[in-house]
Amino acid sequence: MGKQSPPSTGLPEIDQLFQGVRLGDNIVWQVDSIDDYVHFVHPFCLEAKREKRPLIYFRFADHPSVLPKNVQEEVVQLHPEDGFELFIFEIFDVIEKYGKGACYVFDSLSDLTVDWYSDRMLGNFFMLTCPYLYDYETVTYFAILRNHHMDVAIRAIHDTAQIVLDVYNNKDTLYLHPLKVDQRYSPTMYMLHIWDNNRCYPVTSSVPIAEIMTSLPQPQLGFAFQSVDYWTRSFSRAEFLVDQVKQGKKPNKEYDEVFHRILRMVVTRDDRLFKLASQYFDLEDLIRIGKRMVGTGLIGGKSAGMLLARAIIRKSDHHLQTILEEHDSFFMGTDVFYTYLILNRCWWQRRQILSQEQNFQNVEDVHQKLLNGKFPADIVEQFKSLLKYFGQSPIIVRSSSLLEDAYGNSFAGKYESVFCVNQGSPEERLENFIAAVRRVYASTLTPEALAYRAHRGLLDSDEQMAILVQRVSGDKYGDSFFPQVAGVGYSFNPYVWNASIDPKAGVLRIVFGLGTRAVNRYDDDYTRVVALNAPEKRPEANIDEARRYAQQKVEILNLKLNRMITCGFEDIIQSLPHSQIGLLTSSEERMKSRMDMKNNGERLPHFLSFQPLLSQTRFLNDMGRIFKILEEAYQYPVDIEFTLNIMDDDGTQYRINLVQCRPFQVKRDIGMIVSLDHLNQENMIFQTGGPIIGNSRITSIDRLIFVVPSAYSQLNPGDRYSIARLIGRLTHIQTHGEGKILLLGPGRWGTEMPSLGVPVAFSDINTVSILCEIAVMHEGLVPDVSLGTHFFNDLVEMDIQYCAVYPGQKGHDMNLRLLMQLPNSLLDLLPDAIPWKETVKVVEPDGNDDMIYIHIDSMSQQAICYLKKVG
Repeated sequence: MGKQSPPSTGLPEIDQLFQGVRLGDNIVWQVDSIDDYVHFVHPFCLEAKREKRPLIYFRFADHPSVLPKNVQEEVVQLHPEDGFELFIFEIFDVIEKYGKGACYVFDSLSDLTVDWYSDRMLGNFFMLTCPYLYDYETVTYFAILRNHHMDVAIRAIHDTAQIVLDVYNNKDTLYLHPLKVDQRYSPTMYMLHIWDNNRCYPVTSSVPIAEIMTSLPQPQLGFAFQSVDYWTRSFSRAEFLVDQVKQGKKPNKEYDEVFHRILRMVVTRDDRLFKLASQYFDLEDLIRIGKRMVGTGLIGGKSAGMLLARAIIRKSDHHLQTILEEHDSFFMGTDVFYTYLILNRCWWQRRQILSQEQNFQNVEDVHQKLLNGKFPADIVEQFKSLLKYFGQSPIIVRSSSLLEDAYGNSFAGKYESVFCVNQGSPEERLENFIAAVRRVYASTLTPEALAYRAHRGLLDSDEQMAILVQRVSGDKYGDSFFPQVAGVGYSFNPYVWNASIDPKAGVLRIVFGLGTRAVNRYDDDYTRVVALNAPEKRPEANIDEARRYAQQKVEILNLKLNRMITCGFEDIIQSLPHSQIGLLTSSEERMKSRMDMKNNGERLPHFLSFQPLLSQTRFLNDMGRIFKILEEAYQYPVDIEFTLNIMDDDGTQYRINLVQCRPFQVKRDIGMIVSLDHLNQENMIFQTGGPIIGNSRITSIDRLIFVVPSAYSQLNPGDRYSIARLIGRLTHIQTHGEGKILLLGPGRWGTEMPSLGVPVAFSDINTVSILCEIAVMHEGLVPDVSLGTHFFNDLVEMDIQYCAVYPGQKGHDMNLRLLMQLPNSLLDLLPDAIPWKETVKVVEPDGNDDMIYIHIDSMSQQAICYLKKVG
């Protein structure tokens, strides 16, 4: 035999997908129909004939021959019914006869179980045959029917073969999804690929991927692949009862009993949420959840909220159902968390920490153990199956504890969520995924999370951690992956900056790129705040301010670096189609804002306004409808996180991905109070014209803590952290009166960058009533910047008012002279604070001579804090 070309599938695009076919490759095609296998067998056979390679077909199944009609090569008729050893010996004899370099095609291996009555023997056959073929440097095709075999057989095949891929047939379109390609890798190898007219290319958008995958049989996770126990018996019975209903039988008493049992087993044991879930879930919904679970236990609040919101919309509005992006999430049950704690010897230490109620000693030791623990082998195998399902699509590993996102407790930002960009080899992706799960588990024992639970009396509550694994919504643009729009929304709008805004209409905070810039607090950038009933009313005063306070930075997943990065808006926006850029940005407004300047004809850059999207599409109408439906169902305001993926040029086709929904802990008494005009300006401490977030109120102040801007600005970063800790001590010392504390200081409270403000943790300021930021360290304070969703929810839950003062601007003033004249009680409260007596001033009116009051009118966005003489 002369010199031959490298082996080939006969389809160049498939060869490229595999990064080349190698001698010794055993290629397993997992299919739903033998016809889908034939589609790829024929080119392989024709290529072998063209290259004059020996081609042998092992024939043993009942299905029709898979060979092309014009290829009549060696057909070996086998008889598996004669027994395992005779069957395999005959195969080995043929392999030895033809020697190295031959090509082989097998019938569907699934038919072997009919004769051998055992999936385990199917795995044994493959573990013997595959290495033998490899040693003889063959290229061999196998087929197996997907979801027809036990995990023991599938694992043996996947571990032994060189190449394993799924073939899906969805609406007469074939899709390929490589699950294993041994010792080869490309940045798109493990993504879902479309096969169209002998062309193979990856599907990069989350929208079609989720739609395709959710229409297919479930993956090999969940109750169907666990040992038989109470859990699996319950789900098996549920499947039987659902089948009975599909056959025309009416749901009976047992149907209801099983439904409520599984609902309590899997979704929630909270009475209020249980009642709501009972209205919108059915038994099929619960079975679908069970099939997508890793381990057992409850799925937690975040998962329950996301699924419940989708069920409510699905049963309430057909139009909204059609524009919702499909989800194909997985749920890691709370029992896995407990198993992890016990296996890594952390359970007793955790119990001791939770019993302390304060100080929380030895937290760091347990935290490190959780960051470095091991998982049971069966759970790791389920992790591998989950990652095979997602391929190289980016995913996010999100906390979903029992108390999280429930009525009264959002836990916003207290536990971790970790992006897995999900690039690299299967081994690297598994390692990164396990590290992400560990981080979520470890976040249950941080000072912030423990302080939150302690403050709300939840240390004794049953708080277990489940995990929600979601496909990241978005698309691939070069080496970047992100959604075009992401954000958060509240069905009740506490950002009332204009009298025409109806708080009941709701509000959005949207960004370009990943939604992290909408949910977290950032000190160096802005988001777009949109009142749904008055989207044209911006918090900014004019077009110049709108441009100045437009989003400048974007967070994306960098596929090449395999991590989330921050980049400039101008650097990433050009990767979008031009028409979509036009939906998200404005340039004419920017030109208009400079009409009074010399017009030299130069085209000014775009800036992110989202105005065309908001004014020219149904997006705001759809979001308003979502708010109305969810709030009516919950009988409570809701807080959602979402993404928007635009699928055409003019924004008429899009998908909204509802990634989170929870009750929104906000008071509804926003309204007008008495006019502030009559108040004595001479005794004014400060006044502001907004932004103000929270409820209108008139109250006395029992302790005013003032960080002196001029002194603070002279401190080094280390000393600024010392000031933050000092404030934490001051806010937790008991006050006179009702304990109303006002915190007044330069820049951002809670910043991670001491150059921009005071880097307090929220546990340092969770006893404060009013939080006021003075815009003297960072000139661009606007409400949405300071109040990322997590920080904002903390303020709302603790009933903390927020305002900002811009000294020198109309409607704003600071009476620094009066503040500095007032006596400083710092050393009376903390005698060891001598080094900071010029930087931190504490004013505690005794009520005999002076009182400090604050009047806040949220509707008019005015507030004044003043000193009032008594008597």
